[in-house]
Amino acid sequence: MFASSADSPIPLMERTRFTALSYYEIDPTYRVPAFLKEDRSGPPVIIELPTSTNQRRKMRTVGTLGFSLGATRHTLTAFADADTRSVNRLFVPFGDLTNKKETYGGGRYLDLERTPTGLYDLDFNRAYNPYCVYNIAYDCPVPPQENRLHVEIRAGERMADK
Repeated sequence: MFASSADSPIPLMERTRFTALSYYEIDPTYRVPAFLKEDRSGPPVIIELPTSTNQRRKMRTVGTLGFSLGATRHTLTAFADADTRSVNRLFVPFGDLTNKKETYGGGRYLDLERTPTGLYDLDFNRAYNPYCVYNIAYDCPVPPQENRLHVEIRAGERMADK
């Protein structure tokens, strides 16, 4: 898709040089169940996330995902587009200690599908780079400070030269 699709984020003139995306080896320890604690205490919370082009993107805070990696508990805030009433798909931007070394410095993203149980399949092996990595014309939300994990997440997409 990145090499030939009209929807590719890679600028047309650079597509002939594109070879492939780079990923860590799949590691099942980075696939964990996560429970969503929805914030239903009042009206929807709309925040403005800064973006890669110094704009602001309005997002609705859906709640907090709680999960464990090994023996350590972590949380990530989950978002949906501010204009969307549905929360069938959660947007989870995050940073970790691989940023700027092995992965994109601005962080990576996860998209999670809603489940009827409240448990989500939080699979960091599916973490991907924002499109602004490949094309500066894209306006990509920057993960908020509370979504900066203080561990290395050596799973998912990484930078090609790392």
